[in-house]
Amino acid sequence: MTEITYTIVEHDGGWAYKVKDSFSETFPTHKAATAAAARAANEQRVPGRTEVIQYEDEAGQWREETARGNDRPNTLIVDKS
Repeated sequence: MTEITYTIVEHDGGWAYKVKDSFSETFPTHKAATAAAARAANEQRVPGRTEVIQYEDEAGQWREETARGNDRPNTLIVDKS
């Protein structure tokens, strides 16, 4: 199963959460960034509908696959402050 890690970090004069190399918006407090990360992590775990999706891969090729609505990732929040 896939795992997504939300890391709380200082960013642009405030706090943000980061997933891989992508930052969230900047929050004024550590507590606000942590709460936002928790909301995002919870949303990742909510099951949805099974649907056919199309996406462009890293090589620029278009792919089509069936995304199972119950195939949700594990999420983890890590505090790097």
